[in-house]
Amino acid sequence: MFGTRLAGANFLSSHNLAFLLSRYSIGIKHLGEPGPTHQQIEQMMLAALRAPDHAELMPFRFCVVSGATRQDLAQLFVAYAQERGKDPASIAIEEERALRAPVTIAVLARLDLGHPLVPVHEQWMCVGGAVTNVLNAAHGMGFAGKMLSGEKARSAKIAAAFCEPGETLVGWIAIGTPTRAIGTRQAKSIQQVLQWWVPK
Repeated sequence: MFGTRLAGANFLSSHNLAFLLSRYSIGIKHLGEPGPTHQQIEQMMLAALRAPDHAELMPFRFCVVSGATRQDLAQLFVAYAQERGKDPASIAIEEERALRAPVTIAVLARLDLGHPLVPVHEQWMCVGGAVTNVLNAAHGMGFAGKMLSGEKARSAKIAAAFCEPGETLVGWIAIGTPTRAIGTRQAKSIQQVLQWWVPK
């Protein structure tokens, strides 16, 4: 019945699917002003809350960096680079990364490691779903975004600036207006990810 209903709704040519297929990440060097307003960010958070919630467990939190606080984030990134002995050019790159996007949203996981019903891997799936929903919502508003992580997310000093007790800094979502046309990438083969199960 489910398959019949999808076919009857002409699901494969629907506007919703076309919308999802049109989104992909764009580098932060192509993110400019204006960024999303407070109200638009709140709408993105409503989308995040539509991720699988496992009985309202919500193992994630988002912390918005915008306006003057971008300078504070830049100083954290600069201090991080200096502590690791990076050269001046690399330090300048780290500073630019913090300032490039109009809005940067820290992604924080707050996992219940001893939950009796929801294993940790399912909680991580919820975090990933929330991030995807934020990116899709931003795309629907005409913005572009990119998820950033890497070694900075493992810095104890940077994590301490964002995390509450028991939380893990996953990375950041950079969001802004695309400064170049977003073209279409060559589609990857679905055969890389799709297999029809045959019982053994």
